[in-house]
Amino acid sequence: MAKRPLRCLCLLILVCSFYGCKPTRQYQYPFQDPDLSIEDRVDNLVSLLTLEEKVMQMVNNAPAIERLGVPPYNWWNETLHGVARSPYPVTSYPQAIVMAATWDTLSLHTMANYCALEGRAIFNDLQRRGKRGIYLGLTHWPPNINIFRDPRWGRGQETYGEDPTFRSRTKAASCF
Repeated sequence: MAKRPLRCLCLLILVCSFYGCKPTRQYQYPFQDPDLSIEDRVDNLVSLLTLEEKVMQMVNNAPAIERLGVPPYNWWNETLHGVARSPYPVTSYPQAIVMAATWDTLSLHTMANYCALEGRAIFNDLQRRGKRGIYLGLTHWPPNINIFRDPRWGRGQETYGEDPTFRSRTKAASCF
């Protein structure tokens, strides 16, 4: 089980780092070859990383691994109620707790799909223009799926509420 988070992280590195690259058919490393399976590419990339490089990829502002041609990547962005801090005008939705009050799971799912489409479009354009950094990656944290109500703060504004029945219906909508 300890390998799973690292494998997921390396899969994201592959997808985000080389998205939009034009194939040249000559690759320095097998993980750069899109004709290989994702599993083979991830296995190769993990085998090439040093322990220090693996650790540094676990932070939100992951540095480049220049010797392997892996560019830097910042994992921090969110879609609590739309694609946050976008350099482009995007759709903005009410706070998650307000949307939960509607009990309209279809609308929540639609919102999640729109956020995914906008997030991908923004990422694709920024990659094409060589822009990288915080809030510019493909990783978008959705609304928190944690069910909580804290007496110090009241209802959690970054969740769809504390009702377990409703949360069971929205779990898929919040994890696009």
